Amino acid sequence: MTNSIQEIADADFILAIGTNTFDAHPIVGIQVKKAVRKGATLVVVDPRQTDVAKLARYHLQIQSGTDIALFNGIAHVIIAEGLMNQEFIEERTEDFATLKETVAGYTPEAVAAITGVPAEAIREVARGYALAKNATILYTMGLTQHICGAHNVLAIANLTLLTGQIGKLSSGVNPLRGQNNVQGACDMGALPNVFSGYQPVNVEANRAKFSAAWQVGELPDKPGLTVGEIIDEAGRGIKGIYIMGENPVLSDPDANHVVHALEELEFLVVQDIFLTETAQLADVVLPGASFAEKDGTFSNTERRVQRVRKAIEPIGNSKADWEIICLVAKAMGYPMSYGSPGEIMGEIAGVTPSYGGISYARLEESGLQWPCPTPGHPGTKFLHSGKFSRGLGKFHAVEHIPPNELPDQEYPFILSTGRRRYHYHTGTMTQRTGTMEVFYPAEYLEINGSDAEKLGIADGDRVRVASRRGQVEVEARVTSTITPGMVFTSFQYPDVPINKLTNPARDPVSKIPEYKVCAVKLEKAG
Repeated sequence: MTNSIQEIADADFILAIGTNTFDAHPIVGIQVKKAVRKGATLVVVDPRQTDVAKLARYHLQIQSGTDIALFNGIAHVIIAEGLMNQEFIEERTEDFATLKETVAGYTPEAVAAITGVPAEAIREVARGYALAKNATILYTMGLTQHICGAHNVLAIANLTLLTGQIGKLSSGVNPLRGQNNVQGACDMGALPNVFSGYQPVNVEANRAKFSAAWQVGELPDKPGLTVGEIIDEAGRGIKGIYIMGENPVLSDPDANHVVHALEELEFLVVQDIFLTETAQLADVVLPGASFAEKDGTFSNTERRVQRVRKAIEPIGNSKADWEIICLVAKAMGYPMSYGSPGEIMGEIAGVTPSYGGISYARLEESGLQWPCPTPGHPGTKFLHSGKFSRGLGKFHAVEHIPPNELPDQEYPFILSTGRRRYHYHTGTMTQRTGTMEVFYPAEYLEINGSDAEKLGIADGDRVRVASRRGQVEVEARVTSTITPGMVFTSFQYPDVPINKLTNPARDPVSKIPEYKVCAVKLEKAG
């Protein structure tokens, strides 16, 4: 996030895109409710009428995969009506002319034909966003899990640069991360192209610094593979995989392909706290410790680094992840002699400028938000005040890109997947908590009433959902909260492995699969 969670409550205008905040990020959802109570305008962009959409002044029930057209349409109105922040554009941005030329063709009427959002609603939202004192954008994977997800994000960044709604309190572009330490994992270089602190591996000075810190020879200068690319290469160029705290058999697209790829490996190691669906395929399972059994830190979605304190000793033979890694490294001939997580944090601070001032001693109370470059630095509540890290903010002229797989005569529906309130990711922990079954006993497929009537499907019927990659059976939930031609379910239930159906087509930049749009057909089961 460019800003802090609590700042959301003081925003005058909130644009929430592809996010069911009340279900997936309830702490953030509380701040959204506070802002609305204070009179903020809430706009929700989502094909589904989620709980947060019910609170919105404008619910733009967009056709899946048409986000760029919508945001270009909003930019068109802002420019055409002279609502942009000319001073901000001139002093802090570049390439405005290219954007202006690109969005000229995205009139509200043209955008309405692509997105299904009424032209007048586009105009009203554009005016509200541009004229607000403080406007914040919230988004999650409803925006990014498309083949054009990176361009989607660039399109909303254009709006902040047009209006100057960035670099100040209660504004900015704020991605809400999908798990509690996704931010921390990325910060620490759990990406194929960077070291910790997003320092590129192809920069010689970065490699030299980390080589010295780790006391090793020359480090590779080429980025590695992403998760999907690793699965594609399993059993071919890649003979062994070490999976830690991940359950790709349930979470990755085209799950049948994932299982086949993992079975083709010569050697598979899985490190986790339970015997997950992926762990059941492993040659070796290393028992990790849960959050309650280890010390460390989590970095949350607002860049806040927070302490995690051990409540109980690890059960059985399980160990904290860092201890297991040290033991494996030692067995492979590279002794890692860390004595504690605090010692590892000391190394992190030494090689990661944005974490340079962070230590366990300073994290005892409410944590710190990076960048925090020195021991005396208070942390950073919001980013880009006065200047951007690259100097000038760059406009990116992006065009509408349709989804990789569109409905046709054989597969006439769009399937979109997401999360439910009562389960966490693939349910490795929450599916083993019996209390949750009281609130959410089984998965279901949301289908619009008009579609259900045409297919002869009643609420509670078992339906078979099939794509070009696989099929599953699930109970139908007939509803008016979803647009005709679309169905929705979560990926969180092992007995409804919906990712057998999803499309593995990836964004060429981020390599994120298009979970939000795949073509399917429905029929009554049995």
